[in-house]
Amino acid sequence: MLEIIILIVFLSLVFDYTNGFHDAANVVSTVIATKALKPLPAILIAGALNALGALLISGVAETIAQGLVEAEKTSQIVVLSAVSGAIVWNLATWYWGIPSSSSYALIGGLLGAALFEDGPSTLIWSGVIYKVILPMIISPLLGFLIAYFFMKGLYLYLGKRPSAADRAVFRHLQVLSACFVAFSHGLNDAQKSMGIITLGLFASGHLATIEIPLWVILSCALVMGLGTASGGFRIIRTMGYAITKIEPAQGFAAECAASGIILTASFLGMPISSTQMIAGSITGVGSAKSLNAVRWGTPRRMALAWILTLPGAGTVGAIAYSIAQLAGLQ
Repeated sequence: MLEIIILIVFLSLVFDYTNGFHDAANVVSTVIATKALKPLPAILIAGALNALGALLISGVAETIAQGLVEAEKTSQIVVLSAVSGAIVWNLATWYWGIPSSSSYALIGGLLGAALFEDGPSTLIWSGVIYKVILPMIISPLLGFLIAYFFMKGLYLYLGKRPSAADRAVFRHLQVLSACFVAFSHGLNDAQKSMGIITLGLFASGHLATIEIPLWVILSCALVMGLGTASGGFRIIRTMGYAITKIEPAQGFAAECAASGIILTASFLGMPISSTQMIAGSITGVGSAKSLNAVRWGTPRRMALAWILTLPGAGTVGAIAYSIAQLAGLQ
């Protein structure tokens, strides 16, 4: 049905927008917390660089489109249900100020709807395990460790109390590192919407092969940038202030660690969570100063939200599929 594919494209772009404002906090939280940039210019710069990163295709879009579920077995309703589940999860966690992962919300919705339709045989388990589950576990730990040792190295150079001149230098450096985070976020996160739209077009017969159309790339890049530019101040407060007190040098170290891992994962086709990366890196730089400098209750609540995202969004995706069935959609 033409109406269904139009709805898939529309809701995927809505998801892309919610991804932008939901995950804007990941991009700008540290640079705002250290006062290297004021909130409005930080968000506008992040929006532009998110859009720029989204224009460059990485392996993430292909993973979403054909690396997690059997594209030939996937129906339009599965794709529609996946996007619906992700949007509901994004809005719920944004409302409560929980920095959960938009990436894993979409993946969870897709896996849940596909399982509900055809069972475990429709999943590509190697892709699910090696490109979703293992990176989901390893990437925030890696971000923590890289940020921790990077910050330890900076402390050897700066001391625990950097001078005013050093703080000024790192405030400028942090603007550059925040730009890299914004660019890498677009390169990884916007690809997911491109992949899900492409999968929907293939499932509906509008594409003969899994190849991302130019109009999909351009529309997702634009909407991601607009979503980021609209901001996500509820989550900015959590990411920027609730984990640890961030100084410019710490913000620089956290952003360098996070952006490096996100860029690497993007070119490996791994749809990782920028939320997890930034949170893990912030926790790492805080721990480098002192374990007591970290408010560990916040990372624990985040970890619980991340654990619940895949099954939670998957359940919502399955419910959306059952509702679509009852409504007679095919």
